[in-house]
Amino acid sequence: MKLYGYFRSSASYRVRIALNLKGLDYEQVAIHLVKNGGEQLTPAYRALNPDGLVPALQDELDGESATLTQSMAIIEYLDEVYPEVALLPSGALDRAHVRSLALSIACEIHPVNNLRVLKYLSGTLQVSDEQKNAWYRHWCETGLAVLEQKLTADHRTGRFCLGDTPGFADCFLIPQIANAQRFNCDLTSMPTIMRIHQACNEHPAFIKAAPANQPDAE
Repeated sequence: MKLYGYFRSSASYRVRIALNLKGLDYEQVAIHLVKNGGEQLTPAYRALNPDGLVPALQDELDGESATLTQSMAIIEYLDEVYPEVALLPSGALDRAHVRSLALSIACEIHPVNNLRVLKYLSGTLQVSDEQKNAWYRHWCETGLAVLEQKLTADHRTGRFCLGDTPGFADCFLIPQIANAQRFNCDLTSMPTIMRIHQACNEHPAFIKAAPANQPDAE
């Protein structure tokens, strides 16, 4: 199994957490998103992933090799093919709940704050660094505030996003918090999220997946 990613990519971070929680062995291939204009845009990498994004996961199933893209699709694939240490709960309502939490991050927060959006703001639109960072903080804090409300109000929230075992939604939450902290977002009004964040970051799978602990970390 081979994971193409970047140490600071939150989408790659999600997949690393999932792989680690399942105890799966994988080789990492670093795709630098900034160096040389962005290695994700090279013809060689686009032949692997036409989106020009990370992560991409290569795996072999029933003798057939395949390259998977999009972090949520990859994590759901891992849960189907390697069901030991399930990341999604067994009940339909609980599965819908954790998918909703994950999608709040993957669809509502992350897309307007990812690298190519920030580069467009500062490069094409000539937005100042101060304005760009204000954009980032606004959308990140707004989205996380909604997530805090959902987690605090739901009786299924435990030590982690669902109960007392880390799973699907936690794979998405922790990388987003890492990004929020890097951009100095105000998280003081989010005690439930930060409590879950602390619990996750004491878990070996999350520690191993952290950006600072990757072979391509800078």
